[in-house]
Amino acid sequence: MKTLKTSLIAGAIAFATFGAHAADPVRIGLVLPMTGPFAAYGKQISNGVKLYLATKGDTFGGRKVEIIVKDDSPGTAGDVSKRLSQELVVKDKVDILAGFGLTPAAFASAPVATEARKPMVVMNAATSAITTKSNYIVRSSHTLPQDTAPIASWAAKNKIRKVFTLVADFGPGHDAEGQFKKTFTAAGGEIVGEVRSPVKNPDFAPFLQKIKDTRPDAVFLFLPPGAETIAFMKGFTERGLGQAGIKLIATGDLPDEDILDAMGDSALGLTTSFHYSEAHKSPENKAYTEAYYKAYPKDRPNYMSVAGYDGMHLIAEVLKKTNGNTDGDKFVEAAKGMSWVSPRGKISIDPATRDIVQTVYIRKTEKLAGKLQNVEFDQVADFKDPGKQ
Repeated sequence: MKTLKTSLIAGAIAFATFGAHAADPVRIGLVLPMTGPFAAYGKQISNGVKLYLATKGDTFGGRKVEIIVKDDSPGTAGDVSKRLSQELVVKDKVDILAGFGLTPAAFASAPVATEARKPMVVMNAATSAITTKSNYIVRSSHTLPQDTAPIASWAAKNKIRKVFTLVADFGPGHDAEGQFKKTFTAAGGEIVGEVRSPVKNPDFAPFLQKIKDTRPDAVFLFLPPGAETIAFMKGFTERGLGQAGIKLIATGDLPDEDILDAMGDSALGLTTSFHYSEAHKSPENKAYTEAYYKAYPKDRPNYMSVAGYDGMHLIAEVLKKTNGNTDGDKFVEAAKGMSWVSPRGKISIDPATRDIVQTVYIRKTEKLAGKLQNVEFDQVADFKDPGKQ
């Protein structure tokens, strides 16, 4: 009888503890660059996060959601991002880590997720290897090899034989460079020159002159969207590379909607491959862009905002499956194989890599109703990250 009574008491305590836990808010810690040179990354990702909560509700698996944002500006200092991730876990008691605008932030924070056994949802950082750094990482954005291979294939099929590559000298740039060279040369193309440009304050003048002297059919470019991208495009036009018959091809980061208006007509005719365009034609994207402009009338929705939005959808659907349980192992297991229709099209989580599978579109920058847009004209459906194959 005593044993039975003890068991009943223990069960009551366990039930009460579970009930209290289930009623607690889900605390999500966003590590993002909110100031400095990459502040636009943090703004767009957090805009997507907030838009999801505003339009879809802020209760996941029966638990209210609480967002805590930490500014890891500039986003390229891994030690800062790691310290803030640790602070979120230890001091703020978050259940889930998320955000991570740039690769150094994600790399540095991965051991924190592993040690704490916390889910870590990467909403932008795009180096292929990121998901290999912790078994608790799931990515809702993209990888550079995933966005690069299709433009390399397109170039080879469209009479571009000789290409000069110029990429930013950090993880995503190295990924983009490596994948372009691999895919393009396998299709019979030739790399006639290559440059890795400093991430901060690059001087493009000597690089542009070298490209002009080399006279390739095209330049393949990867730069983080921002002031450097605008500077390169301005230099490309001013130095007459386009007039010399040199085409410009790139991943879709280059004419990102956040800076497309600032690039102006120099972006016209640019051919890129990417996983999202504001001009993507679907009911889901129409609803998303309309809601975005209503919430943020001074901004244009871009791929980072969509990754933040989809990252929150992923968390919401996982917690629905786990009945609000945020245990790291249960979270990751529930995320594997998950699929849904995003504003960008059908996407899913590869159960083998915990990375995103999605359609990559070939686009051309055009003016629609007087507004610069990346207009899709071809696609590669259900495309996995080739960097892991």
